[in-house]
Amino acid sequence: MDILLVDGYNIIGAWPELSVLKNKDLAAARDALVEKMAEYQGYSGYRVIVVFDAYYVRGTQRKYKDSKVEVIFTRENETADECIERMAIELNNRKTQIYVATSDFTEQWAIFGQGALRKSARELLIEMQGMEKDIGKKVKKIKEKKPVAKIPLTREVEEIFEKWRRGEK
Repeated sequence: MDILLVDGYNIIGAWPELSVLKNKDLAAARDALVEKMAEYQGYSGYRVIVVFDAYYVRGTQRKYKDSKVEVIFTRENETADECIERMAIELNNRKTQIYVATSDFTEQWAIFGQGALRKSARELLIEMQGMEKDIGKKVKKIKEKKPVAKIPLTREVEEIFEKWRRGEK
């Protein structure tokens, strides 16, 4: 199994869309990154773990899952880099390839020593944009292959049936 460890605040600062959002609402930027990583996980099949420094969120170490993405806030006085390095050692085995998404040069060298591979923030963004395009194309194909009803229906009736199907009134 492949595992992607994401340096959360490093990626937020490096991706233009998230960097702008961070300046307005840091929590929203974190949530947006986790949503994008959930898409990445669903598309790639990687286990994704996003690590945030406790520097911005005081308190004890916290872990939670959001859409199967594991989110970790480090312990107080522990950096995301230290946590990622520790996890790269703990999770490393013959059957697992660890990738670390960060543009922190020092961190990249440290994780190479643990046998992990790096993805820069830019590489991950380009990969993510490619995945989003592929998903969009697949959704478009599915919509175009809309099954033909045996009874011709007006657009208005189709919309009523669709609302019923979704449980709406």
